[in-house]
Amino acid sequence: MSHPVTDQPGVNLQPMKPGYAPPPGQPPYGQPGYYPPPGQPGYPPPGQPGYPPPGQPGFAPGQYPPGYGQQPVVWMPPVEPVPNCPKGLEYLTQLDQVLIKQEVHLMEVVTNWECSNKYKIFNNQGQQCYYAFEKSNACARQCCGPNRGFKIHVENNLKEKIFSLKRPFKCCGGCNWCAAFRCFQDEVSVYAKDGTQLGYVRQACSFWKPHYTILDQDKDPKFEIWGPCCPCTACNTDVEFPVRPMGSETVVANITKQWSGFLQEYFTDADNFGVSFPKDLDVKLKATLMACVFLIDFMYFETAPNNQNHHHHY
Repeated sequence: MSHPVTDQPGVNLQPMKPGYAPPPGQPPYGQPGYYPPPGQPGYPPPGQPGYPPPGQPGFAPGQYPPGYGQQPVVWMPPVEPVPNCPKGLEYLTQLDQVLIKQEVHLMEVVTNWECSNKYKIFNNQGQQCYYAFEKSNACARQCCGPNRGFKIHVENNLKEKIFSLKRPFKCCGGCNWCAAFRCFQDEVSVYAKDGTQLGYVRQACSFWKPHYTILDQDKDPKFEIWGPCCPCTACNTDVEFPVRPMGSETVVANITKQWSGFLQEYFTDADNFGVSFPKDLDVKLKATLMACVFLIDFMYFETAPNNQNHHHHY
């Protein structure tokens, strides 16, 4: 009879065999909370407390190990240090695209209480590269909604900070027309783990379309981004934000808000974004383009408090 834990990929040894070790988070074999396979010592007989129901050999309800039944997280393999590359950004030297998936908060769905955002970042093979999470004031999240100031920290699988981005709160920030004035321009600053500046994302003036400028660490403009007239997903399609070098019509990179399905789009503000860029692009600019995703998400796809419709800046 198969066993739901020891038959999982990567767990090749059976209980009571040399070298056996239980999966992470599971009590040792023979200890309280661990139920061995049928026929092994310690397995409860039928009719006794703890005997599992049919189809669940070896475990009683409520005593499954943490993560049982979930797909394990597969992290991108380590990359050797790269000369002149900020520590932690070595992954980006190998990539020409990433997928940024925002996690769904059950509390937001049930209570409409705005939680801090969390994201998982994957490569094109489905391996997780980074984990990102928002740091912001709870009062600001409820009162200011998508306009709030925040910090987002990006970490690797060892929970080491790789880079961070900061968006200050601006009273009249976010309006495309008001962005003609520097004091009203929405902006994100991107920093390496040691505090070194990586780049900036700055809102630019426009009458209707989303418009951003990507600047390097010296505040020299490198790229500009023009979004669509209506950056929403009401038409059940992806939304494109093409990236062009300053003064050029050639698209060299792209940010895509991906359609996530009706239920997720309507009932949550958890969004998925794809970012593609040249593989040989400076990793500092790659990180800055990833930071632009978070600003776009907040400005155009984040749900305002007490409003189930997406909030947009025009």
